Amino acid sequence: MKKVKWIVAYAAFLSFTSFSNAQQKTAWPVLKTYDQNHLDRIAMPVGGIGTGTISLSGYGALIDWEIMSRPAKGYNPIYSGVEVINRAPFFSIYLKEENKKGQAFILEGPVPTRFDDGYYGSKAPNHGLPRFEEATFQTAYPFGQVVLKDKNLPVEVTVGAFNPLVPGNTSDSSIPMAVLSYKVKNTTNKSITISLAGNIPNFIGFDGKVGKNYENTNTYKDEKGLKGIHFTANEAISKESAQWGTFSLTTNSQGEVSHRTAWKPGEWGNSTLEFWDDYTDDGLLEERESKQKNNMGSLAVKTTLKPNEEKDIRFFITWNFPNRLDFKDKENIGNYYATQYQDSWEVAQKNVSRIPELEKQTQSFVNAFIKSDFPEVVKEAALFNLAHLRTQLFFKSKSGFYSGWEGIKDNEGSGDGTCTHVWNYEQTIPFLFGDIAQNMREMEFGYGTNDNGLMSYRIHLPLETKGNNFGLAAADGQMGCIMKYYREWQLSGDDAFLKKNWPKVKKALEFCWIPKGWDANKDGVMEGSQHNTMDVEYYGPNPQMSFWYLGALRASEEMATYLGDKKFATTCRGLYENGSKWIDKNLFNGEYYIQKIVPPMALENIAKGLIRVEKRLVADDPQYQLGEGVLVDQLVGQVMAHILDLGYLANKENMKKTNESILKYNYRDNLMKHPNFMRSYAYKDESALLMADYPKVRPKQPFPYFTEVMTGFEHTAAVSMMYEGQIAEGIKTTQDVRDRYDGKKRNPFDEAEFGHHYARSMMAWGGVLASSGFHYSGVDKSMRFTSKPGTYFWSNGTSWGTCEVKNKEAVLTVLSGQLELNSFSLEGIGTKKLKRSKVDSAKPLIVKL
Repeated sequence: MKKVKWIVAYAAFLSFTSFSNAQQKTAWPVLKTYDQNHLDRIAMPVGGIGTGTISLSGYGALIDWEIMSRPAKGYNPIYSGVEVINRAPFFSIYLKEENKKGQAFILEGPVPTRFDDGYYGSKAPNHGLPRFEEATFQTAYPFGQVVLKDKNLPVEVTVGAFNPLVPGNTSDSSIPMAVLSYKVKNTTNKSITISLAGNIPNFIGFDGKVGKNYENTNTYKDEKGLKGIHFTANEAISKESAQWGTFSLTTNSQGEVSHRTAWKPGEWGNSTLEFWDDYTDDGLLEERESKQKNNMGSLAVKTTLKPNEEKDIRFFITWNFPNRLDFKDKENIGNYYATQYQDSWEVAQKNVSRIPELEKQTQSFVNAFIKSDFPEVVKEAALFNLAHLRTQLFFKSKSGFYSGWEGIKDNEGSGDGTCTHVWNYEQTIPFLFGDIAQNMREMEFGYGTNDNGLMSYRIHLPLETKGNNFGLAAADGQMGCIMKYYREWQLSGDDAFLKKNWPKVKKALEFCWIPKGWDANKDGVMEGSQHNTMDVEYYGPNPQMSFWYLGALRASEEMATYLGDKKFATTCRGLYENGSKWIDKNLFNGEYYIQKIVPPMALENIAKGLIRVEKRLVADDPQYQLGEGVLVDQLVGQVMAHILDLGYLANKENMKKTNESILKYNYRDNLMKHPNFMRSYAYKDESALLMADYPKVRPKQPFPYFTEVMTGFEHTAAVSMMYEGQIAEGIKTTQDVRDRYDGKKRNPFDEAEFGHHYARSMMAWGGVLASSGFHYSGVDKSMRFTSKPGTYFWSNGTSWGTCEVKNKEAVLTVLSGQLELNSFSLEGIGTKKLKRSKVDSAKPLIVKL
């Protein structure tokens, strides 16, 4: 790898973004378009925060029906349970041209080739039904659009899906709904008749893994301008099961609405044949009756298109499944969103009329973001990884607290308890939904931390009875949570929040100094048994834990000073200064930071709760250490300190040198010859940063993941590079990640690690912060940006907008919420004191420095 090639090849990413006229005219914003060769793996989640989701595929199908409190990758409910037919949910269009016979097509592009070779032929849902010959996918999350074309048909159709996403407005971003938009354009000079039909089997009772098919009930309803099918459960399904609930398919579109609450039973493919004949006769559906399992409900809207006219036919899928079972004991912890509605029909009744305004607000957010002068790939990584929050990765129990898995497997969670050492990396929530971030800190310190200061790195549910039962602490997880508490206080300016859990925050730091603990000799350096995100314990000082610890000391110093706890602030400052000098002198080898392995010599030398697998310990020669390896995210604590505006935790020049070493040693432009002994999240001819490399001495058995590639760690390295001014290198690192998630090989909305939609990858939002130089303090009411000319999106968890920087002037616009500012700064130019300026959407603030 040659540094010159890095700079030359990626200098173009530093230029400002321009948008084509075609994109500017699109009603929904578009950041990226995927051609037909890059659609197979696309599955964009469509659902609210903590509600579950349905995904829009790259070719237009609705797939991965994950609305029953469980991940369900690949689960597409089947009508009547007939595997051979594989009649899954589908939307279709009836076309009737003048003097021609009516015909129908499902609103999907070509079937992906990966479905071709099943033992019954194609494995694709709805494989044999006629469809469009061409599809492309356009997106700027949460908007997804599949553009369907066919030279033999008189229409073009854009299949769109979204769910409202408005920063600072958690409630309206948490609606259990998929908004479906079918824009049909007549491409001829004659009028044509069309009818769009949605068809969904009633699969209540089976979530893709647990339960079975039932004879459920489908009911047609017409109330207050809303028409549709309401799907309810068989009485045999327990009302306490996670598979019990309701869902609805509705429309408020103008046109002649017809429906079926059932399909006529038939052998072989005759049931679909009978439906197809009825549908293609005149585009209207006639009611049928049957008592089949998973009976199909169908809803159609018929209308006429004038020459070259386009109409947007809308459907809404809403759901309400109130039960969620605890991972350990299967106790019903419930879903908070379901407590807000009686059933799925009420979800539609309360929200469908509000969708136009929420859609407008969502568009405002996305447009402001994608039109900002961030590198394209930084915008892509940040925005697309935001989708993780709207999957079964993240949920809110009926108690009102948010929890998350590390990732999710195909049909169950992966890594329970909102694992602190994983969720430390996530930087999306606090800057978009500050109330959620504060809620999570309340969980960690109010419930996950015991009276001795030990924070369980897996916080079990229910919180009231099991919050700190896990009883094991992670050094990086606990220190990161202290830094996050400081972050949430700074962003909110909420002193009551700071004071509420300050005793526990203080206790969590003091826990470092217990006998046989992480820093038992209280010198600002962790030497003890340090369980961490590599799922092992490190013994002896190392960069990963050292920088988290130094960051926690600095954050605690700031909080203690503000609260008047001078003694504790002085203690934190002294330990920070000693630890900072020590790691530069003893861990930095001239290129990067290393670990000094200090064997514990005996299990008795390790405090209770600091080792996960005792039988694994070789006391005088511990295995699974970092040693002198080049760790890809060794500066993660420093990255967090940059985000929190805490300054450099160690020698500034060492940070840049470390990043250069990570690129020098860990980068592989091709993994074909790379020996990897664990999981492969990148391989073949793909480019990536390895978790670690050993240019000098390698332990016989390093930490288990050292040969792997994982995107969250790569994003961390990339953000570190950006903060250190190594812009082209940081962009290249991010681009390597996103090139692997190109729609053809992997899903662009699903960066994986220990499961799909892995929480750590939400570090990608850090690239937005680093690129804009954005800092905001609600405590001293200050805001700062880079002085580089451009327009930058900003958000602080409650408000958001844009800032245009030009010369020595800034135009600060609030698009949602309001700000009160005492000062405004541009890096390298200066700070201007303001007379308590209040800024809202009524008028921009113009600051001249």
